[in-house]
Amino acid sequence: MSQAAAAAATHNVFVYGSLLADDVVRVLLNRVPPSSAALLNNFHRFSIKGRVYPAILPVENRHVTGRVLLGLTDPELIVLDEFEDVEYQRTSVEVSLLESSEKLQAYAYVWSNTSDPNLYGDWDFEEWKQLHKESFTKMTMGFMEELELPESKPRVATYESFYQQDSGNSVI
Repeated sequence: MSQAAAAAATHNVFVYGSLLADDVVRVLLNRVPPSSAALLNNFHRFSIKGRVYPAILPVENRHVTGRVLLGLTDPELIVLDEFEDVEYQRTSVEVSLLESSEKLQAYAYVWSNTSDPNLYGDWDFEEWKQLHKESFTKMTMGFMEELELPESKPRVATYESFYQQDSGNSVI
């Protein structure tokens, strides 16, 4: 593959939840790609009852801060698709880079159920890091081990079985 073709086959992905943590990204992709702080306008980041990760949905006059992972390969995008599972839909969005105000096309994983009664309030990354990052990273390791098996479980099943076993971590 020529260098130009390789460059054309890369993707930018706006992340706003657990994938803000380099440890989680490294487990999924075996690397931490270059990234840039970014803003997604007209969306809101919700907490989800019974989950430690957030959801975003379109909401006028709101915004979500996060970062854009730059230069992801097709195989890496497939891993993220598997990780985000059926709960999210990969959607093309326009984000603004915070350092330059430059606009950039990226994918974002948007919550599939637009009328989900389990969405509420705001989700806080700093709180997540303190309360859930360590156990979530372990769950992600289990997901990646499972993904390599011929009959792998979907990420939601991995998440639910992990957090049911791990009763020491309450899920709010």
